[in-house]
Amino acid sequence: MCYKGTHMLFQNEVQQTNSQAKALSRPFRALNQPSVDGCCCPQGKAGIMLLEIFLILGAIIIYFVVSKKKEETLAFKEGWWGKGQKPDTEEDRTIRPFKVETTEEELSDLFRRLDQARFTEPLEDSCFHYGINVACLRKVVSYWKNQFNWKKQVEVLNKYPHFKTKIQGIDIHFVHVKPPHLPEGQSAKPLLMVHGWPGSFYEFYKIIPLLTDPASHGLSSEHVFEVICPSIPGYGFSEAPHKKGFDSVSAASVFYELMLRLGFHEFYAQGGDCGWLICTNLAQIAPSHLKGLHLNLALVTNLGFTHLLSILLGRYFPGLFGFHEEDVRRMFPFLKKGLYKMLEESGYSHIQATRPDTVGCGLNDSPVGLAAYILEKFSVWTDPEFLNLEDGGLERKFNLDDLLTNIMIYWVSGCMVSSMRFYKENLHKGIGTQKHEKLTVQVPTGIASFPNEIMHIPQAWAQKKYTNIVSFHFMPRGGHFAALEEPELLAEDILQFVGKVEKEQLWTKKKK
Repeated sequence: MCYKGTHMLFQNEVQQTNSQAKALSRPFRALNQPSVDGCCCPQGKAGIMLLEIFLILGAIIIYFVVSKKKEETLAFKEGWWGKGQKPDTEEDRTIRPFKVETTEEELSDLFRRLDQARFTEPLEDSCFHYGINVACLRKVVSYWKNQFNWKKQVEVLNKYPHFKTKIQGIDIHFVHVKPPHLPEGQSAKPLLMVHGWPGSFYEFYKIIPLLTDPASHGLSSEHVFEVICPSIPGYGFSEAPHKKGFDSVSAASVFYELMLRLGFHEFYAQGGDCGWLICTNLAQIAPSHLKGLHLNLALVTNLGFTHLLSILLGRYFPGLFGFHEEDVRRMFPFLKKGLYKMLEESGYSHIQATRPDTVGCGLNDSPVGLAAYILEKFSVWTDPEFLNLEDGGLERKFNLDDLLTNIMIYWVSGCMVSSMRFYKENLHKGIGTQKHEKLTVQVPTGIASFPNEIMHIPQAWAQKKYTNIVSFHFMPRGGHFAALEEPELLAEDILQFVGKVEKEQLWTKKKK
């Protein structure tokens, strides 16, 4: 209901209430008239005062009942992102098998560029404080040229089934993995998993078997999943939009259409980084189709007065703001762990939200530049302490084959520029200005809060956006790339979250 309609309805209610008040107060007027000796009846005064209190309380209750907002949803964004004008013919909805392939020409070109790379000497004792340390980068490039086997990694990529289908004018790539076997009488639960930047669908390769075949990996087999991992349009092997304006709501609309096309009218969604935003928008677009939303990043963009107060006083009065001891440890002192950290880590975001093509063109032309730009994030976003290491701690949590496979997906698809543009499409209007930022999420939500995430969001803050949080866990270790770094921890949290939603029939209750 619009504000104007609510206001008029409230005025009518108040007018009716006033009329009732006048009618009800008539019997008391006689009691309130001066007696023969000029005094008022005390019982009459008390009665009128009581009546006025009841009328005021009644008016307040009526106001809040009438003005209570209906649960709003986000409009599905129907777009055309293909080249030129949208054709009059109906779009081909065929789902086509796809395989990652490579050629000798592709590899020859890569090796030529690697051989011709120019390196700048790092400052002494700079570690990763100025960005990637070039001494580390030289070692990575040497491994890339002499030991990394892209053809073998292509086989690894193709071990899961890949597909493409055209949605809103562009080809959408996705990996679709079904359980190898199911316990008798059990059906697989569809789970959409969405990556972020500078990641790819490959981030999920280690967690997929834990979800599609949990029993074989020592996990509970009570819930088994059918996993769908799409590439965000403009990332990896999904075609890049050819027109301006493709934002997270557009991506959520495309993935919603993808799930329906696959025959899934009820499903779960999981995401971190950009995947957090896309899956959140999906929950706002299709709350009746999304059984549950699981996130390993849950930012809040609309901060109010209570958030500011909690930043100022939460360290000293945590209970007053619903903070746990772990919240305090991760957030404070806020200038160092919050504001300064975000300023230090958000330079790339400002570039990509303003002039992505300028830097992107250079990265798309140089494999070494591309590797430097991406690897720095896999270092610092995994553990901020890795800033103090010359090798950035890259091989403490990952192996070079996995890191270079992710980089090669960007290189062979030539998607770096289009992936960076996604930031401009989402941020160029300003933070907190979009409709989806002002809408809440009512879908049952689970949040896995990893300690080395770029920004910690306490449950008390997240609850204002995600009003139906049924699971919030402080994870014991891990950072931004949770599915690749800590697949077991993330899988366990997803399994327990879905178990809670199913056991407590939160999905059924929500539909009612």
